Amino acid sequence: MTTSNTPITALSYKDAGVDIDAGDALVERIKPLAKKTMREGVLAGIGGFGALFEVPKRYKEPVLVSGTDGVGTKLKLAFEWQMHDTVGIDLVAMSVNDVLVQGAEPLFFLDYFACGKLDVDTAAAVVGGIAKGCELSGCALIGGETAEMPGMYPAGEYDLAGFAVGAVEKSKILTGADVKPGDVVLGLASSGVHSNGFSLVRKCIERAEKAGTVPAMLDGKPFKQALMEPTRLYVKNMLAALAAHPTTPGSSSGIKALAHITGGGLLENIPRVLPEGMAAHLKKDSWPQTELFAWLQATAGIDDIEMNRTFNNGIGMVVVIDAAQAPACAATLRAAGETVYEIGVIAPIGDGAAVVVG
Repeated sequence: MTTSNTPITALSYKDAGVDIDAGDALVERIKPLAKKTMREGVLAGIGGFGALFEVPKRYKEPVLVSGTDGVGTKLKLAFEWQMHDTVGIDLVAMSVNDVLVQGAEPLFFLDYFACGKLDVDTAAAVVGGIAKGCELSGCALIGGETAEMPGMYPAGEYDLAGFAVGAVEKSKILTGADVKPGDVVLGLASSGVHSNGFSLVRKCIERAEKAGTVPAMLDGKPFKQALMEPTRLYVKNMLAALAAHPTTPGSSSGIKALAHITGGGLLENIPRVLPEGMAAHLKKDSWPQTELFAWLQATAGIDDIEMNRTFNNGIGMVVVIDAAQAPACAATLRAAGETVYEIGVIAPIGDGAAVVVG
């Protein structure tokens, strides 16, 4: 047996591609951003092994509602265009808007940021967006994970996941069980594509770039900004509307169901909140198609059915409400800053589809 006298060169974690100091620097950048999101119930936030949260005592029979999501291939545009400050808002919105659909108030949020090599400025921009989304939703950013994993991601790329937890009184959970024929369907305008359908969006961009037909502006915004516009946060305005127009199980009044229009568009998401035997009949021209969606439809060369099954197509949240209260609810939401359209009515499903647009 022989041994070498050559000394072994010491290898640090940093030599292996993980920079602990950069991670610590990011945490210090995050702390003041997270502090702005603090709210009642937070007992311990960023920095510990686990974040502590006490359900506010104003809840008598609290039911916790959780949701998780990502940003999808919209991130590819963020990398290519170096636009990292809005995808964090997307991340929050995708989860808190889902939690909201059950009638729940989002309470706290955790994020997961993974990359091959940590760029503190890029990560801080992303987390800054996450904190902004939480602040606008009244939701505390109380924890998360930053994972630096050399060799797992190409240079300059990262992945995101988000987790939201909300609470709702057991008696006020929105199930859609009381939806009946004649109820009105209200649509709240989206801010753009939000965070779904970007695999097709990117194909449209490639096609337009090859043809030299990329527009300079869409809906009054520069092309890239229009596409990267973050998902609208409906939480605060919708919670106010739920308080002003409540419903209880077995009641024929008030807001009966909400649907967050994400992957699958109007055609796939509205049926998720309708009871068996009910369908939503949407009037095609009851809301305007924006320049952005008109450009996507023309560039992709797809029909209306595919548009409404792939994108939100201009409607980011749907409200199903008793017809008598629909005008007052729409007025409440408009006063809060939402753009609201009466887009349809509930009817028996018969032999047709659960959502009919025509």
